[in-house]
Amino acid sequence: MRLQESGEMYLESIYVLSKKQKYVRSIDISEYMGYSKPSVSRAMNLLKTNGYIVMDEENYITLTQTGKEIAEKIYSRHTVLTKMLIGLGVPQDVAAEDACRMEHTISDVSFAAIKRHMEEMST
Repeated sequence: MRLQESGEMYLESIYVLSKKQKYVRSIDISEYMGYSKPSVSRAMNLLKTNGYIVMDEENYITLTQTGKEIAEKIYSRHTVLTKMLIGLGVPQDVAAEDACRMEHTISDVSFAAIKRHMEEMST
């Protein structure tokens, strides 16, 4: 099943938050993303049902292996695309916003070429 863009955004947010803090809860995601608590709750239930996250008895959220792989992929795309756009002279806030949209639609082939080019340019 192909995960929708919103699901990818939630997984990426959980990933980013988990790198900053020991525990991630729905309220943390709600505050980080600026979404309502009920919206986040619905999304967490869908992600849990589809095997992307687990929630323990205290409602702490952890990415499953599949969820983590997707989150890392999206986060990598976001950071590389943001750096590329900044390197082209796009203001940082615009670059981050545009990268956020691009990260969900760019093909693996195109992204690999961009990433390879960025790595070559930095050496």
